[in-house]
Amino acid sequence: MPARTESQSDGRENSDAPSRPEIAACRSCPEKVVFLESDNTDGWISSDLTVDLIR
Repeated sequence: MPARTESQSDGRENSDAPSRPEIAACRSCPEKVVFLESDNTDGWISSDLTVDLIR
């Protein structure tokens, strides 16, 4: 199964808000998700359990 990357943005731009890093979720297999922060090559978070965020 090829690795898959997902990235989400709410599309709102606010110049008064502090900048937030872009987070990508990479799924290398159905049981494993790895979160990567843009411009951070030193760290990542891996999770065996993730839930969908409903806004």
